[in-house]
Amino acid sequence: MKPIFFKALKVMPVCVLFLLSLAYRVAFATDEIASPSELTDLQSYLTQALAENPQLDAFEKRYEAAIQRIPQASALPDPMFQVTHFVESVQTRTGPQENVFMLSQKIPWFGKLSSRENAASAEAEALWYAYQSQQLMLARMVSVAFYEYGYTQEAIRLTEENRDLLRKLEPIVEEKVRTGGDLNALLRLKVEIGKIDDRLQSLRQKRIAQSAKLGELLALPESTLLPWPKWAAPETVSPDGLSLVAAIRENNPELQMLERKISSAEARREIARLESFPDITLGFNYIQTGDPVVNPTTPDAGKDPWGFTVAVNIPIWFEKYDAAKAEALANQRSFESEYNNRLNALRAELSTSLATLEDANRRLKLYGDELLGLAEQAVENSRASYESGRTGILEVIDSERSLLDLQLLFWRAASDAWQQRITIQTLANLPILGTFHATQNNE
Repeated sequence: MKPIFFKALKVMPVCVLFLLSLAYRVAFATDEIASPSELTDLQSYLTQALAENPQLDAFEKRYEAAIQRIPQASALPDPMFQVTHFVESVQTRTGPQENVFMLSQKIPWFGKLSSRENAASAEAEALWYAYQSQQLMLARMVSVAFYEYGYTQEAIRLTEENRDLLRKLEPIVEEKVRTGGDLNALLRLKVEIGKIDDRLQSLRQKRIAQSAKLGELLALPESTLLPWPKWAAPETVSPDGLSLVAAIRENNPELQMLERKISSAEARREIARLESFPDITLGFNYIQTGDPVVNPTTPDAGKDPWGFTVAVNIPIWFEKYDAAKAEALANQRSFESEYNNRLNALRAELSTSLATLEDANRRLKLYGDELLGLAEQAVENSRASYESGRTGILEVIDSERSLLDLQLLFWRAASDAWQQRITIQTLANLPILGTFHATQNNE
C-alpha cells in the first residue's frame, strides 16, 4: 500500500509538494548564512551546506521530476481522430460518400494503468529517500570535516604554545652557555624549536586544504580561509547497539529507497503479467454523405450514417510476454539482494563505528583524567630542575614533547569521538545535533 504522502500527490498543489520536499532540510537548516565569517559552530555549517550545496539541489530536482511522472503513468493514451476524404466519392443508394470521421480511444486492460501508477509512485518514493540519503551523506561529510578542522585548530594552538615555552628557555640556556655551560644544550634546543616550526608550517598548510574542502561542501562563493570552529571535547557516550540496528532497519533512507525499488519492481512484474491481456479500443464513426443524384426519393437519401466500433488487439507473441515477466522477476530479485547486501554493510559499518567510538572514549578518559595531569607535572618539575642545575636540557625537551604528544592524542580522541557519533547518528537517521535515541551511558 502506498503511503498517504504519495496517495495525496495528485490532489496537492505544487507549492505544497515543494514545501514537503524541503521538510527534511528544515530539521537542520533555519536561516541562510550571509558570510563565511558567521560559520563558527556545526549548526551554521549544516545550515549553509543543506541550503546551498548544488549536488543536493540536483537530487531534489530529480525527485521533483519523478513526481511529475506519476500522472503521466496513470493517464490514458491520447485519443485518435481520423479524417478520410474521398477524392472519388463512393456512390451509394442514399448518396455519394464524401468524408469519414473517426474518433477512437484505446483503453488498457483492467489494472494496467493502476500498476503503472504504482510503479511510478514507488520510483518517486525511492528518489525521495535517495534525496534524504544524500542529505545525510552531506551532513556527515560536513560534520566529519568540521571536527577534523577543529583538531587542526587544537594542533596548531598546542604546537605554538609548546614552541613559545621552548623559546622562553632560550635566554636561560644562552646565559648558562655564557657562564661556561654546555653549548650542545643550546644547539639541541634550537633544533627542537626548528622541528616544531616545521610542524607548524605543515599544519597551517593543512588548514588551507581543509578549509578549501569545507568551502566546496558549503558551496561558498570564495575560497576564503574559514575561521576556527567552536567545539569542545564530548562527554563519553556508549549507544545501545541493538537499538541502533533496529533504527537502521526502520529509518535508514538507503534501505527505504531499496524497499521502494522492490515495490516498483513488484509493480513492474504485474505490468508484465497484464501485457498478455488485450487492450480495448472504442471508436465512433461518422460518414458525411452528399445529396443523391440518381434516386433522390430513396428512403434516408442524403442522411449521414454513424456508428460505434470496438477493437481488441490479439496478444499472441507469448515468448515476448514470458521474457518480460522473467525480466521483471530478475529485477525484483536483484533489488532484494541489493537490500540484504546494503543492510549487512550498514550493520558492519555500525559495528566499526561503535568500536572506534568506544576506543575514543577510552582514550579520552585515559588522557584527560590521568596522563595529561602527570605530564604537566613532569614538565614543571623538569623545568625547575634544569633551572636549578639538577638536570639537563634533554629532560626538559623530552617532557615538553611528551606533554605535546599527549595533548594532541587527547584532541585526536575528542575529534574521533565526535566523528564516530556523527557517523552512527547518520547511519540510524537520528538528529545530528540531538542525542541518541538509543540507550546511552555517561561515564
